[in-house]
Amino acid sequence: MKSLVEIGKSALKAKRELIKLGTKEKNEILLEASKALEENFEKIISANEIDLENGRKNGLKTSLIDRLMLNKERIFDMADGLRQIASLDDPIGEVIRMKTLANGLTIGQKRVPMGVIGIIYEARPNVTSDAFGLCLKAGSATILRGGKEAINSNKAIIQVLKEAIRKNGVDENIVQLVEDTSRESANEMMKMNGYIDVLIPRGGAGLIQAVVKNSTVPVIETGVGNCHIFVDESADFKMAKDIIINAKTQRPGVCNACESILIHKDIAKEFLPEVAKALKEKNVEIRGDEETRKIVEGVILATEEDYATEFSDYILAIKVVEGIDEAIEHIAKYSTGHSECIVTENYSNSQRFLQEVDSAAVYVNASTRFTDGNEFGFGAEIGISTQKLHARGPMGLRELTSSKYIIYGNGQIRG
Repeated sequence: MKSLVEIGKSALKAKRELIKLGTKEKNEILLEASKALEENFEKIISANEIDLENGRKNGLKTSLIDRLMLNKERIFDMADGLRQIASLDDPIGEVIRMKTLANGLTIGQKRVPMGVIGIIYEARPNVTSDAFGLCLKAGSATILRGGKEAINSNKAIIQVLKEAIRKNGVDENIVQLVEDTSRESANEMMKMNGYIDVLIPRGGAGLIQAVVKNSTVPVIETGVGNCHIFVDESADFKMAKDIIINAKTQRPGVCNACESILIHKDIAKEFLPEVAKALKEKNVEIRGDEETRKIVEGVILATEEDYATEFSDYILAIKVVEGIDEAIEHIAKYSTGHSECIVTENYSNSQRFLQEVDSAAVYVNASTRFTDGNEFGFGAEIGISTQKLHARGPMGLRELTSSKYIIYGNGQIRG
């Protein structure tokens, strides 16, 4: 097993080779890798079954088992994701702006690779493939450190990807996996200044905050998703119910799933029983305020902590609010800045919500589940950034680049 310093040195060497590759060469690697994933899906599933069995033995909750699980369809989706990345425009070398000054200097700014991108993530082995593909197309070497829950799956995927890279005659260390899944290895990655240019954590609140607070390497903070849906008094009930059921139950373990719904008091008595019935049919546990409990039987009393929690499970918090002012105030207090939605037929309220809610993605009459790079048309994404510096929202190819200034002169000197 290579030490992290050895991995870092290999990444620095590989990034110098990677920066020389043109779009055609990068796309050839991506297409070869997508083919290799499909051809080796049985090998990857066999490794994944070991992780699943270990996860069940260790009491991993159902939603995390779902994140961890790979089957033929999901592996083929990973392969298709690499083909999609190959089809995207290459951001590297794109001239962002250029102008000629009065002194004759021509100054331009263009997109360039980050260099070496480190990613610390949890039990989602599809991230291994997505991160490799995006970072490769964006011209950066990648150091991946997944969680112990997915170590066998990640090792199998990396082996397949490296074989595809070698077939194209390129340094296989453009992507590397940290096989030591101890807390110490994560802490060491956070201090790898000089080897890693930017670190991206992807996972639960504990992981993300640990990286943000302890890393000396610059961090792009990806978001914990305490997402909200506000059902306004003018909302179409069927639309609201469909959006809530989709946002909560389609995949409850992902960061763009809804965790809290706020309901206007004037429609609560009519709408709440309808949506509660639909939620219970999907086995969703409801935790609500006193007003919700008066209207719907069997609702657990919600605590302050419930409204602040990303459940990542079949649990939903509900609150009846006076109107849009209280809804916006509640979201401002409890939101993690990921995705929020208003369901309304009132144009003025929709515009207020869009303007005043300070999150990375704000919706009118649509499920929060669309906050995703692929759904936004960016191809795969590395995560959803909830910070405001460098990148915000789904992080696709352009968000994984930096820039530099290029200056043309003909002998100018500064007086």
